[in-house]
Amino acid sequence: MAPTPARSSGFFSGLVLITVGVILLLHFHGNLDLHRFFTRWWPLLIIFWGVVKLYERTAGRQFGGSGGGITGGEVLLVLGMMALLGIVVAVDYTKEKLGDTFEEVRGDNYEFDLDVAPKAIPANAHVLVRTIHGDITVRGSDDAQIHVSAKKKVRTWGETEAGRIAQPVAVAIIQNGDTYEVRPSGYDESDARISVNLEVSVPKKSPLTVRTEKGDLVISDFMADVTVTDHNGDVEVRGTHGDVSIEMRKGDVKVEDSKGDVKISGKGGEIEVDNAAGSLTVDGDFYGPVRADKVLKGVRLISAKTDLTAAALAGHLEVASGNLDLIDAPGIVTLRTQDTEVSVENPGGKVTIDNRNAQTTVRFSVAPKEDVQITNSSAGISLTIPGSSSFEIVADCRNCDIESEFPGLAATKSESGDSHLAGKYGSAKGPKINLKTSYGNIEVRRTALIVPPRPPAPPAPPEPPAPIPPATEH
Repeated sequence: MAPTPARSSGFFSGLVLITVGVILLLHFHGNLDLHRFFTRWWPLLIIFWGVVKLYERTAGRQFGGSGGGITGGEVLLVLGMMALLGIVVAVDYTKEKLGDTFEEVRGDNYEFDLDVAPKAIPANAHVLVRTIHGDITVRGSDDAQIHVSAKKKVRTWGETEAGRIAQPVAVAIIQNGDTYEVRPSGYDESDARISVNLEVSVPKKSPLTVRTEKGDLVISDFMADVTVTDHNGDVEVRGTHGDVSIEMRKGDVKVEDSKGDVKISGKGGEIEVDNAAGSLTVDGDFYGPVRADKVLKGVRLISAKTDLTAAALAGHLEVASGNLDLIDAPGIVTLRTQDTEVSVENPGGKVTIDNRNAQTTVRFSVAPKEDVQITNSSAGISLTIPGSSSFEIVADCRNCDIESEFPGLAATKSESGDSHLAGKYGSAKGPKINLKTSYGNIEVRRTALIVPPRPPAPPAPPEPPAPIPPATEH
């Protein structure tokens, strides 16, 4: 019996359909950003195609067939699936960039006040406040009740029509187990014409969760933990004593005067965190800038190209597109990044930096006491240390120069253009400094101790006037 040729194209087609289906599921129900995925990882499609064809060719030989060839049907299938994914990306991009513009041409806004009866809740009961479209303001209070002030807003072409649409809209306070939920009711929540703005007062010791699909959130004065989810809007949290967790999709975040840990995840725009007694964790892609001031227990920043850990932040951190500035970090600093100009001022602990394709600058205002390791590629390194420091240094530079301002520390250069510097400086035992880069110079700068000029002597006090002799009688 003649061997049956392997029908390999069905295997490839099945894998393509399964892969596209999984990608779409992750996009619609997970956190996969198709646009970012394909702009960064599109070569994986070619690799995937090649691996499958190699398998088909091997399997075809085992069963006496050829296999492994690219058919016209497979090409059409791949192009069709890529077109489908492209349409999904285009629709999402249009919604993100032009969604508000489309809504503005659908009529005028009409607002209606909404009365909600207060509800008493047990001490420390969990409270959930949610809406689909609308702004939410939640304030902690000493009262043992939930108070709600609401406005329902309808976008349509006339006031009569707006009143008819808004009439059934209400806000309910419902108990679900141990949780008390504040939410709109009486309408189809997918109706984009209707939004409900909420102003809520909640006992300050109650753990709070706030969710909205589209709207701005303001939360203040809570003793317990606060959890926020906002898919499209700005978030402001201030004056909290518990931990704060914020998940974003689009919008800016501002957190002030927090006593607990702060975690911000997802993606969005600007982040500003000021005066946090706990730690700050930023996990996601925020185009920034990301700013932080005075975070007692340190900062952890995780993104697609940057991983930063600062054990404490007494000063300022700012991360923008292509720049990272860190000032006054008294603890350990660990940074891995690329294509980002790095500037670290006045670190106080061990410093480990791994950068690529951008300048790295580190300046010590006092003599370093912990090891310093800076690695770069295709860019330079600049390290500034006080002249009173003691340290041991090794610096290597491929196809570039090393410049040192410290006496007795001079670099050597090979015929191939590589530079090397090694030695010790100072009389005391000091930390180890390791610098390494390629195609970018290394500078080791020295700062002198500047003694302020002696203040001028105060002017001498004026001499007392001469005594006037007493008048003489004649």
